[in-house]
Amino acid sequence: MKKTYKIEVDCANCANKMEEAARGTKGVKDAAVNFMTLKMAVEFEEGCEPKTVMREVLKNCKKIEDDCEIYLKEES
Repeated sequence: MKKTYKIEVDCANCANKMEEAARGTKGVKDAAVNFMTLKMAVEFEEGCEPKTVMREVLKNCKKIEDDCEIYLKEES
């Protein structure tokens, strides 16, 4: 399952750090951050609950870049 989320981040380097943090989160199969559109696409591992996983993704991203934001309501 793949979902896209709106993000808020200040620079491309920080966006790359967020992408790495997301990919390292349990339950995430793959993640890609697009700094130009300020969106994060996340592919979840089979059987994982996206809302739960995304709360962990946000925590992991905040450890690296504390002023970043992920809006946990998925994009259409």
